[in-house]
Order: sequence, then structure tokens, then C-alpha cells
Amino acid sequence: MTAHHTASTLAEVPIALTLLAIAGFYVRGHLQRPWSRGIQSWRAVSLLAGLFAIWIALSSPLSALDHEFLTVHMVQHLLLMSIAAPLILMGEPVLVLWAGLPLPFVKVVRRLAQRPSMRRLGSILVSPVWCWVAATGALAVWHVPAMLTLTMQSGAWHAIAKASFVVTGLLFWWPVVQPWPSAPVPRWSMVLYLFLAMLPCDILSAFLVFSERIAYSVYLPMPGHTSLSVLDDQAVAGALMWTVVTLVYLTAGTILATRLLSPRALEAV
Repeated sequence: MTAHHTASTLAEVPIALTLLAIAGFYVRGHLQRPWSRGIQSWRAVSLLAGLFAIWIALSSPLSALDHEFLTVHMVQHLLLMSIAAPLILMGEPVLVLWAGLPLPFVKVVRRLAQRPSMRRLGSILVSPVWCWVAATGALAVWHVPAMLTLTMQSGAWHAIAKASFVVTGLLFWWPVVQPWPSAPVPRWSMVLYLFLAMLPCDILSAFLVFSERIAYSVYLPMPGHTSLSVLDDQAVAGALMWTVVTLVYLTAGTILATRLLSPRALEAV
């Protein structure tokens, strides 16, 4: 058993417990506090589904296979950045968790959030430009062959990479979904935002699908692998990324465009 595999196995229980704790505090806030009861039930289902997607990516039996198959690594990446992140944000996580977390913790966070420096930092972190750069940067950096090899050989770097997928995924979708608290963003700009975000994904996907060279030779020593099987795995991973990203981003863009062209939105203009 590799050091990476051992570290991943040891991390599964804490990750699962953390996700359960978040789900518990969310449900508590959704059910017990009067100001959060206006949150529709579908939002709670959305957030819980997002947490479940994170569990599948990081703590399920599937997660143990990412050091053997690039396709599994790609499934994890897509679950964390393209599936779990928007589902969680549609659940209004900050608003409901604010109601469900213990009061002493809420008071500490409130004091921190009221500081001007923290407000400025928050505004920067959820600005569309920064969110786009952060998500695109994470995609580019962790798919550089040397960096992916590093995550395969180091449990710590593997954890950092997966955490960055979660964080940058949430950042990327924040200006699109605009949960509370969000500054108003022109909705038309989000259609362009999604289109521009597809381009780096398409470039990487096309390279993986059509390349006749093995991009990630770290998979070659894995049991049962041959040059041909690794190349096929690489092509499947690229095709999967191409398909899922295109479907998710086009769906989100279509929803935004439909809202923009609705009679009520046109009257507001």
C-alpha cells in the first residue's frame, strides 16, 4: 500500500464526519430557527446532495481508485467543482448554517465579519474576476503532469489538491448562483463568464482525448496497466470532462439566459 493510499484511507473518516456535521447543522438551522423556515425544501435537498457528491469524491470506495485511473481522478474533479459546488450554493448554505450553528461560534464569526478588513477581503474573494481566475488556475495547475504526479506520491499534496477543488469550485459558482450574502452582478455577464470558463476545460479535454502521447506516465507502473490502457484511460477521462462540463455550463447558461429574456426581466430593463 502506497503512502498516498494510506493517507487517503486515514482521511476518509474525518471527511465523512465533517460532512455529517455540516449536514446536521444545516438541517438544524432549516427546521428549528424561524428565520430560516422560508428556505424552500428543494434548497435543503440540493445542499445535502452536494455534500453527498463530496463524500462520493473523497470518502467512498471510488476515492481509493484515483491513484490507479485518471478517469477516477477526473470524476472526483468534476464532482467537486462542477456538481457539488453549485448544488451546495443553491441550498443557501451561509444563511441556513448561520441559523443552525452554535451561538458562541456565530458570535465569534459575526465579530470577525464586521471588521472592515474582512469585509474587503470577502468582497475580493467573491468578485467574478477572482473567482474565474482561482478556478481556472486550480484546473491548470493540478493537471500539469508534474503536479499531478506530486499529488499521487504525497498524501499532503493530494489533500491540498482536493481541498482546492472544493474551495475554488465554490468560489467559481458563487457569482453565478449568488447565494446570500452576494453583491449584485449583471446576469448577462455570467453567461459570458460561463462561456469563458468552458474554454480552458475544452482545451485540456481535447488534449487528453486526441493526444497520442501519455500525459501522465505516473499511471504506467500501476498493476495491470499497459501503455495502451493508460492512453485509453486518458482519452476516457478527457471525454468525460468534455461532456460533463459542457452539459453543466450550458445548462446554467441557458437558465440564466432564459431568466434574462423573460417578460418580467425585460420590463425591469
